[in-house]
Amino acid sequence: MSNVSKSAVSKQAFPGTAPIHGLHHFAHRCKDAEETRQFYEDVLGLPLYHIIQSDHVPSTGEYCPYTHIFFRMRDGSCIAFFDLGDDVAAEKSPNTPEWVNHVALRVDTVDELERVKARLQAHGHEVIGVTDHEIFKSIYFFDPNGIRIELTAQLASEMQMQEESKTARARLDEWTQRKNQWRRERAASTPG
Repeated sequence: MSNVSKSAVSKQAFPGTAPIHGLHHFAHRCKDAEETRQFYEDVLGLPLYHIIQSDHVPSTGEYCPYTHIFFRMRDGSCIAFFDLGDDVAAEKSPNTPEWVNHVALRVDTVDELERVKARLQAHGHEVIGVTDHEIFKSIYFFDPNGIRIELTAQLASEMQMQEESKTARARLDEWTQRKNQWRRERAASTPG
């Protein structure tokens, strides 16, 4: 059987996908639920929307008392946190620059970005930006758990974003070619 035939058969063996409508929630560990609530609800204005508490993890059955708190955004999605009761924050990835892993949340206008920036600074939080990314502008800051948060205001229209999307795959293919070259170069320079 040719590679094309194997590929076609393997694709047929998978069940179909379901339409993914959006983000339900992003969850992260927090060191203290109340401290996290104060930041997200009192400073950023996201209401505490839901809470789950248990001594056992439903997906694994293991004993690990926790409180799972959810803050709701206007589109219905949530940012959520697990307080495991030990006052320990999640550790940063040792092999990843601090700016890489972050959560980006959207506001409507650059004026709103400026207003939130001023509010964060008034509460003693360091803020980077307003940073111009051409299609959107952003500010960056850290929450009490060390999670980098980006607030962004879209500048490009939906039509502009649709045009941008037409070249996304070709640009990713170019990146993959560069990366493959770097892999070959690393392999050639590795002894043994």
